[in-house]
Amino acid sequence: MQVKVGQTIPLACQDWANTKAAYRFLSNGKVNEAAILAGHFQATGDRVAATTGPVLVLHDTTEFTYSRESHEAVGILKTSFGGWRKDGRPRLHTICGILMHSTLAVTVEGLPLGLTAVKFWTRHKFKGTNALKRTVNPTRVPIEEKESVRWLENLKRTTELLDDAERCVHIGDRESDIFELFCTAEENRTRFLVRICVDRLAGDGRGTISAAMKNSKVKAIHRVEVRDAKGTVSETSVAVRYQRLQVHPPIGKQKKYPSLPLTVIYAQERSKPRGRDKIDWKLITNLPVRSRQEAVEKLRWYAMRWKIETFHKILKSGCKAEDSRLRTAQRIVNLIAILCILAWRVYWLTMMNRVAPSGSPLAALTSLETRILDRLFKEKPGNHRAKPTLSFYLTKIARLGGYLARTKDPPPGNIVMWRGMSRLTDIELGFLLGADLVGN
Repeated sequence: MQVKVGQTIPLACQDWANTKAAYRFLSNGKVNEAAILAGHFQATGDRVAATTGPVLVLHDTTEFTYSRESHEAVGILKTSFGGWRKDGRPRLHTICGILMHSTLAVTVEGLPLGLTAVKFWTRHKFKGTNALKRTVNPTRVPIEEKESVRWLENLKRTTELLDDAERCVHIGDRESDIFELFCTAEENRTRFLVRICVDRLAGDGRGTISAAMKNSKVKAIHRVEVRDAKGTVSETSVAVRYQRLQVHPPIGKQKKYPSLPLTVIYAQERSKPRGRDKIDWKLITNLPVRSRQEAVEKLRWYAMRWKIETFHKILKSGCKAEDSRLRTAQRIVNLIAILCILAWRVYWLTMMNRVAPSGSPLAALTSLETRILDRLFKEKPGNHRAKPTLSFYLTKIARLGGYLARTKDPPPGNIVMWRGMSRLTDIELGFLLGADLVGN
């Protein structure tokens, strides 16, 4: 399957016998995502154990959409409005697909160590959140009956896998602002850093988090680099506040869950920017925040959250996970599980080039791959290196994918890396076949 990353199964397998074997593997009832990813999860645990310092555990949910005549075999994501009929009724289209909640461990430098948990699910029926609120108070529904239980499940699985809960900082966007998640983290003696969505009761219970933070003093002015929709980078300043508060659960769940002492960090841009949204972050955490340096550190950690979105982009754009023509949800999920490993590998190589450029090439490549790269890109006379580094060879892979490697070019990104890895695999296969033919 690695021969052509992002291509169809027949192209990756090259002949009918291998293609049929791949289809049988993906449709085998004894094969599931847990079995496929078990080895990767264990390797992630080993990589985490080999590091020191905090480990940022990033959580996010993504959707895989598919075009199918019948949605029963795949599942429903949502209904899409397609205009109005002549009789005035709305024209609605059912969108088929699968949801995936993934959890990715990264270092504070941004190196992806691997997935720690993945949950897939499909829907037989879909009803919008606003429609549900008309008939039921969502805060009174047990978390076990909601799709949001996935946040709790992946946190528990990660804690069991890594076996070092106090080093882990679970990071999520506003969708993860769930009081049950806070309590689960406390029970498992692990840390969390979540962007606030719900303005919860705080302090003595008569005021809210927003009211408390509005009256708190600015404790730091932090300069940050931001990028607008056109990719233009600029610098701006944010006012940073932080305060320890007693945060209360929803009124309907106060008998089940205790209030928790948590720290709220509020970062707000001082002026209104052009061409992008204003920075206005409220974060909540059970991490200790005792100084302005620790508050800014937590902001930097939360900014790492976009890395899991990059992982999902590689999975969809590079591995073409949504181009699959497999007919059932089980087969698609098994395929996505395999592609998750390939997507992580591409992402890891890209970030290794930035985080550990002077490392050994054999940390990521085989000796045969380095020999092939040396033959493809020969050094100029008089420019011999005493000991080529990992970055030296990863840049050559990126050049196979279209990277120009000019002096002022930024480090190669994921797109040129996955193109380069695909080409290198093809070249390596041709090299092995040629060596076999010459040998005979």
